[in-house]
Amino acid sequence: MDVMGDKATLFETGRFVQPSSREDTDTPDETGEIADEAAEELRQRLAAEAGDVEAMSVLGAMLLRRGDLDGAEPHLRAATAAGDRAAANNLGVLLHQRGYADEAAGWWRIAAVAGSAAAAHALGRHHRERGDEPAAEYWLRQSAEQGHTLGAYALADLLEHRGDAGAEKWLRVAAERGHREAAYRLARALDRKATRDNGGDNGVQVPDEIEQWYRQAAARGHRRAALHLGTILEKRGELKEAGRWYLTSAKDGEARAACALGFLLRDAGDTENAAVWWLRAAQDGDGNAANALGALHAERGETQTAERWYRAAMDAGDVNGAYNLGLLCAEQGRTAQAEQWYRRAAYAGHREAANALAILLLRAGDEAGAEPWFSKAAEAGSVDAAFNLGILHAGRGEEQAALRWYERAAAAGHTEAALQVGMARLRGGDEQEAERHLRCAAGGGSAEAAYRLATVLDARRPPEPAHELGEPVHRRSECEEWYERAASQGHRRAQVRVGMLAAARGDVVEAARWYREAAEAGSRNGAFNLGLLLAREGSEPEAAVWWTRAADAGHGRAALRLALVYARRGELAEGQRWADRAVSLGPESVAERAARLRDALRQELSA
Repeated sequence: MDVMGDKATLFETGRFVQPSSREDTDTPDETGEIADEAAEELRQRLAAEAGDVEAMSVLGAMLLRRGDLDGAEPHLRAATAAGDRAAANNLGVLLHQRGYADEAAGWWRIAAVAGSAAAAHALGRHHRERGDEPAAEYWLRQSAEQGHTLGAYALADLLEHRGDAGAEKWLRVAAERGHREAAYRLARALDRKATRDNGGDNGVQVPDEIEQWYRQAAARGHRRAALHLGTILEKRGELKEAGRWYLTSAKDGEARAACALGFLLRDAGDTENAAVWWLRAAQDGDGNAANALGALHAERGETQTAERWYRAAMDAGDVNGAYNLGLLCAEQGRTAQAEQWYRRAAYAGHREAANALAILLLRAGDEAGAEPWFSKAAEAGSVDAAFNLGILHAGRGEEQAALRWYERAAAAGHTEAALQVGMARLRGGDEQEAERHLRCAAGGGSAEAAYRLATVLDARRPPEPAHELGEPVHRRSECEEWYERAASQGHRRAQVRVGMLAAARGDVVEAARWYREAAEAGSRNGAFNLGLLLAREGSEPEAAVWWTRAADAGHGRAALRLALVYARRGELAEGQRWADRAVSLGPESVAERAARLRDALRQELSA
């Protein structure tokens, strides 16, 4: 009878006792549990006293499992002396529990040589605990190759510890036989390998095999596997199932799952229950959950409670706690304390804290102190810091250095940096590169980039073709689409240009709408053009109102138009005043006309 293991002290090593069939195993046979154990023990005892070796072995295993070492030992020794390898195996377990590890190993060796896979596993574990890895590998391999699940897992663990590629094979063997830790570790190994192969891109779809092993381990109660499975499902958008696995893991005590469940609930709008799970995770030492609680209380204006949770996050080893404390102090105007917390986080390697510290120093006029922190943050991967370094160098007139940092930020997707690179390339005459960067910035939501891109495309646009009647045929061009995108985002020059395009195709209402929107936002060109449109439609008094607004903002042609309006009305002095204003504002062609008008009005007034 091959029975091995100890259910109490040796559970972690897999060495626990069970009665079973004549196979080597380390796990209890739950389906073969005897209903009346006392009666079975009596039957085995009577058979053992009659000299039945198998009964001695089974009785010894039963007593060993119950913890009756003194009662079990004589029966196991007797069965072992009669050549029962399961008894030798269990005698080793008994002696190991008594603290006689070397004597236990001797009996395990006897059982292993006799073919007990369970004993080979126990012997391999014994040698590994003693630091004898070659002997450990030999016996664990013997056990694994005989189909012993825990032997396969223990062999995989040994090989993985040594960095041996053969570990994956034995993890797979153990996992296929239902070992949950093996399934989890196999999934983790495959996951790491896939991440390396994809250049660290965690956004890539997780292969089905990896998910399958996480599922197997999670279904068997592995809480970390449930956490990882939840993460995979959440990234895939299957939030309901992800939440179920997070809940399963969290209830089993996995703080990270409780934290993740909190974020899932918050995103669904259930902040109250989110806070419950964050609290549970934070109390278990999860710094991320403590930060989330801090942010929640900060949003509610409960700054003291927020600060307490940020400190708890920091105490849990989460450097974000110090950074968030810095943000909290900065919002309250406690600049000195904000700098202190930013420094603490920045020295710990928090790149955004380094960037925030640099901004704080720059605002205080300490450019020399700010630059190294910008550099440190940028080198650590902070896109904002790279952009800020570009601004810093541009402010000094160091255009090439500024461009290098702008390009670095733009390559990481920074919209404003892409705009700056596009503008620099336009100034340098590299229109192709300029267009590429402007498209990136415009696509990222920059109204200025959309306008600049439209002007580039507009300059290339061929003249409108005419049909047989000589009237232009309007085709909506790409540049118009970009003008309109910029205009819809409030870009005043784009609004004026869209108005001009609408006027050119005869859509007066649309043109007036865009001119008015630009004018009301402060565009003097918009006000001037709106005045022109109104004047053509016969609304000169209203046109004069908009020309006045444009002229007051420095628009020379609007001032000239006002001078002409007042001259026609006979208000010569007012006309002369606006003519003088037009002369001072220009441009040159306007100034010349305004000067002639002014002189004529002066002569008329003096006549």
